[in-house]
Amino acid sequence: MASSSALSRLSNLRRHFDPSKSSDSNKGVGLMKVSPEVSEALSNGGPVVALESTIISHGMPYPKNLETAKEVEAIVRDKGAVPATIAILDGIPCVGLSVIELERLAKLGTHAQKTARRDIAHVVASRGNGATTVSATMLIASMVGISVFVTGGIGGVHRNGESTMDISSDLTELGRTPVAVISAGVKSILDIPRTLEYLETQGVCVAAYKTNEFPAFFTQTSGCKVPCRVDTTEECARLIDANMKLGLGTGILIAVPIPQEHEASGSLIESAIQRALKEARDKNITGNAETPFLLARVNELTGGASLSSNIALVKNNALVGAEIAVALSHLRE
Repeated sequence: MASSSALSRLSNLRRHFDPSKSSDSNKGVGLMKVSPEVSEALSNGGPVVALESTIISHGMPYPKNLETAKEVEAIVRDKGAVPATIAILDGIPCVGLSVIELERLAKLGTHAQKTARRDIAHVVASRGNGATTVSATMLIASMVGISVFVTGGIGGVHRNGESTMDISSDLTELGRTPVAVISAGVKSILDIPRTLEYLETQGVCVAAYKTNEFPAFFTQTSGCKVPCRVDTTEECARLIDANMKLGLGTGILIAVPIPQEHEASGSLIESAIQRALKEARDKNITGNAETPFLLARVNELTGGASLSSNIALVKNNALVGAEIAVALSHLRE
């Protein structure tokens, strides 16, 4: 069962934003809205899986994005957990979206602001609509007590990052927010070795599921070894539980390789990435616009193969992440 302090926090979370009820002790929870389904699961210590919303708004076109979002949530439910898609709608951070809210976000597409940690206050203050990235989703999930978060792939150190200093805030968030992120590794458009070095510097435990090698998003292998291997969802749950009980204050990255039957050709993907990178440089596309551009361009250059792989790996991550959340809930009983 949830602690009395958790129950008190959840009581606060059920309110929409009321400035008169907001205080420092609430740490932002008075600004949020938690769906009844998610609120009940958290109150009872049940398994909950956080899901990001940038993949819905910026990852694929409508209606494919809505269809995929519904399918991912269904996979989580089928495994016995409650999905909590996170987004900011009309300035209110929402944890757990209704079907109507999901459809609204899917139709908004890129008109919803891509929202990382740094953008949350602005989107809330301007009563805007924000699709949360990994960093923002982690932060909001942690605020309401969700320990497991499923995504496709995290951001990282961009290629040529040693000169541009273009490093995703996902990495620093993992270094300071105690949420376990289940992903297919780092997007292969990025510099994977440098990303792993940066995560080590941040003190983040990086584990690979049923393999000794860090996956490369579209492909199962990257050539980089991991310091930690976990072979069952129960092992993952014990790792998360130990991290929380020790109060380490850092996140955990659990990298799940894309299923072999959905793996894209490594050489095809890399060729497309190199061409897309050159086009991005020629067009001076930088910052948070670069990753959506690169992913979209790689999808075009591979004839849709990369998008198919992306959807497949997200669904697989949802399956594994839900099983981990269920195992963690049982462990904490």
